[in-house]
Amino acid sequence: MTVNERAVVDQPVVRAAPGRWPVTAVFFLNGLTLSTYIVRAPSIKDAYHLSDGQFGLAGLLFALAALGCMQFVGVLTARLGARAVLRVALAVMPVLLAGIAVAPGPWSFTALTTVLGAVHGTTDAAMNTSAVAVERRAGRPVLNGCHAAWSISAVVASLCAAALAHAGVPLAAHLVTAGALLLAAGLLLGPRLPETGRAQPETGDAAGQARAAGLRTGWSGGLLLLGLTGTVLMICEGGALGWGGIFLHDERHATLSLAAAAITAYTGGQTVGRLVGDRLTSRWGGNSLFRLGAAILAGGFAAAVLTPRPVAAVAGFALAGLGSSVLIPLTFSAVGRLQGAPAATLVSRLTTFTYTGILLGPPLIGWAADQIGLATTMTVLIPLPLLVALVPRPPT
Repeated sequence: MTVNERAVVDQPVVRAAPGRWPVTAVFFLNGLTLSTYIVRAPSIKDAYHLSDGQFGLAGLLFALAALGCMQFVGVLTARLGARAVLRVALAVMPVLLAGIAVAPGPWSFTALTTVLGAVHGTTDAAMNTSAVAVERRAGRPVLNGCHAAWSISAVVASLCAAALAHAGVPLAAHLVTAGALLLAAGLLLGPRLPETGRAQPETGDAAGQARAAGLRTGWSGGLLLLGLTGTVLMICEGGALGWGGIFLHDERHATLSLAAAAITAYTGGQTVGRLVGDRLTSRWGGNSLFRLGAAILAGGFAAAVLTPRPVAAVAGFALAGLGSSVLIPLTFSAVGRLQGAPAATLVSRLTTFTYTGILLGPPLIGWAADQIGLATTMTVLIPLPLLVALVPRPPT
């Protein structure tokens, strides 16, 4: 063997991440389905002649159904495997999306929306379980890339919706076509998904005890700390996405177009950060990167909220999005390293916490703004990322 040949043999082999791209594609398809529904929400509300209260009720039922299903996904995934759960979900979600466009009336629409929420909650927990399992098998980070796919899907859905609405394409044609394409993509993707999350089968008394304990397992102190971390982070995200534009318009007197740019800046920064997050995690370690991201998020929030100049505030929101980009993926990764319960159960528990933050964040901020003013409320959010950075995390 020559010197050059020995050098080639001695080079470190970069391990592939089996199943990474199929799991990433699940994040993209799930995000595309949900984002298509969200961006067409105004058209759906008009099509069914829904009042604000009726549409709000549909949204509440969607959220409650998602939260309810998240309590059982861990047990279901541990028993059947994430692939089986996701194959069904990827087939059902597009059908529900198309059904929303052709429902015969408001109550049918509300029922379909509730079921969509249940399937979305199931999908959200199962796909994060798959991503955590792929990351553990590969021995290198993949979760940031998976969440980046979700962020990109939201941009794709909004651009497509804007183009189709501008071209005068009817709502029903849009959602039915999107549903058909997403269904085809999901059916093609299903067999390629890795088998993850399935626990070893148990028999006899052990199986009965496992079923009885299914909803009680996983509630450790470590999970609660990481779960509260996820809730706080999503409240901060609700402040940026739900109230950032309103803050700029009402408090800093920005134009409506510039105020809307705050949301684009935040999501753009978040997408960029997630695209490089896995490489940074490999280089610096998850815990170090988490603390750095939390500091950048706090600094971006401070720049966005405290500066009197709207353009500088938009740049602050972009910086906040960049800092926040890695925090939720790293939190899911940390939960996957906890002991005492199957990863599928732990991930579904964390998903419950993050989803609660999404639901509570905007209304809590609105209530606080009524009491102490929006500017003061947004200022209170600034130190929150620094507080969660102090929460003990499993070693990377």
